[in-house]
Amino acid sequence: MSLSRDRLISIALVSPSILAVLVFVYGFIFWSVRVSMSNWVGLLPDYSWAGLANYRNLMHDPRFHIDVRNTVIFTVLFVAGCLALGLILAVLLDQGLRGETFFRNLFLFPMAISFIVTGVVWRWLMNPAQGSRISGLNLLFDKMGLDFLINQWYTTPYWGIGFIAIPAIWQMSGYTMALYLGGLRSIPDEVREAARVDGASEWQLYRYVILPLLSPITLTAMIILGHISLKVFDLIVAVAGKQLPLDVPAIYMWTTTFDGGFYNRGAAIGILLLLSVAVLVIPYLRYTLRTEAEL
Repeated sequence: MSLSRDRLISIALVSPSILAVLVFVYGFIFWSVRVSMSNWVGLLPDYSWAGLANYRNLMHDPRFHIDVRNTVIFTVLFVAGCLALGLILAVLLDQGLRGETFFRNLFLFPMAISFIVTGVVWRWLMNPAQGSRISGLNLLFDKMGLDFLINQWYTTPYWGIGFIAIPAIWQMSGYTMALYLGGLRSIPDEVREAARVDGASEWQLYRYVILPLLSPITLTAMIILGHISLKVFDLIVAVAGKQLPLDVPAIYMWTTTFDGGFYNRGAAIGILLLLSVAVLVIPYLRYTLRTEAEL
């Protein structure tokens, strides 16, 4: 009797959360799928069936091709930069650096602010203006005699989206550092000493012993950073506004839906974004659950 009562109480406590998730997550996903297969253009809803026409149109849309290219460039640079910088910072902090707490907090601080704030600051730092209006990093390079480093930043043709990854790396590398530092601290000292006794140099120690042990953390960081990069919106808008050369699917979804009134196309882009994130997250969740079951 008591067990049944406790079970009923447990179900009653979690039911509101389950109901909220069903309505506001899965319900809205289902509604977005329905809108993406409709002819809804303009403020008045039009749910007449269009099938996969909106998705086919996106596959032949030159702007969407630019969005995919920009997303790939941004994701590769962002993930690789965060992993590399985060690992370097974690290794340095793991050496027993004096003032470690200060530096750890310093590296983590950018993560406490939003991409909007980061974008506003880096918009000034990466100001492409030159001549009498030069400012930001270009002005610093000019004063230091490093004129060859002065460039157009995010206005650079084709590769402008790559420079947008710089503020993103600055903000999220501290998070990656924290993940790697926790992994480094979890490796027993006996493992390091055994490798050194076998004649391994410090480079060989990290290359063949420590880095393989950190592979689960690397995978976790790649999944988290990857899904952040796929949904990037606010950082690009804060830095450069809504420019076609820096366009990504999230910006296209916003402009085509709320500026153009093409709700069917915007819903289709949203569903494609959801599927792209699911491609990253679902295999990782399956891998994690399988690993936990084997332990």
